Formats: sequence, C-alpha cells, structure tokens
Amino acid sequence: MQKNIILAGVGGQGILSIAAVIDWAALTGGLEIRQAEVHGMSQRGGAVQSHLRIADHELFADLIALGTADLILSVEPLEALRYLPFLAPGGKVVTSLEPFINMPNYPAMEQILSELGKTDHPVLVHSAELAREAGSARASNMVMLGAAAQFTGIDPERLEAGIKALFGPKGEAIVDINIKAFRMGQRLSNH
Repeated sequence: MQKNIILAGVGGQGILSIAAVIDWAALTGGLEIRQAEVHGMSQRGGAVQSHLRIADHELFADLIALGTADLILSVEPLEALRYLPFLAPGGKVVTSLEPFINMPNYPAMEQILSELGKTDHPVLVHSAELAREAGSARASNMVMLGAAAQFTGIDPERLEAGIKALFGPKGEAIVDINIKAFRMGQRLSNH
C-alpha cells in the first residue's frame, strides 16, 4: 500500500491539524510516513500545503512528483485547482466549496468548478455549514478529513483516534465536536 496525499489550503484553515491526525493514525498503524510542508506567508491567508506519503514499506522521498498524487484534500477550492497537475490518473479531489478570497481577480467559482469537474467525480463539500452543524465553524477541517477518509488508505477508526489524540488536551467537548464533524464529512462522501 502506498498513498500520496497533498493537503492544500490557506493559513488558519487547519491544514496542519489534518496532517497531524493522518500522521498519528499512520504511525500508530505501523505505516511509514514522509511529510513535507510548505507554508506561504506566516500569516492567515497565505498558501499552505503539505505533501504526505504513506506506505507499508520504506519511503525515500518527501515530495510528491507531478502526476502521482492519489488524493488532493483541499480546504479551499482555488488551492485544489492549483495542485491539479499533481493528481495521478484516477486520483481523487476532495475540496471545500468555501472560497477564501485573498487576492484581486479571484476566479469565478463557476470556472473553478468547471476545472475541478474534469477530474474523476470530485467530492465537493460545504464544510463550513457542516462544521457549524457539528458545533463549531472551526471544525471544518475535520469535516474535510472525514470526506476524504475513504481515500487515505487509513482505517477511519484510526483517524478518529488521531482526532482524540490531537484535540484531547483541549477537552472532551472539543474532541466530541471534531469527531462529529469528521463523521458528517464521512457520511457525505460515502453516498
């Protein structure tokens, strides 16, 4: 088993929390993981991406080559579009539909959706709405992780355990909200 996953978004959207949950789940599951992160400006709104390579054998490179990503998990639609050249044939795009408009001339959503629609049945998620339903708009990143869970190669129960490990120090209520958000995302993508 080997999965190449690109996580994409902008600062403040919880990309690094998604990476931490996947890392924990992979490592405690006995898998090898390589991770490389690129942070844009060290502020909210700067581009953030993380390359995650997960396998049941030794990995040597941290970065994912063009055309070899099994999954692009994006919490911002334009960022999903930016990384399409990395997508492998048959790879999956899972993205939030809420734009973070941080530049002039941000493309129209119709254009973005048209390009994303050229991939194999992208999973398009209204993550902010589902996160609010789960109890906190801040949990939209866990909605997105749930929506992408089936494409990660990691057992969803192990991902939930990773959520508990990451958010546990913040209290049971925060853990519960994030688990609920994860499960709401999961249900969306399992249909």
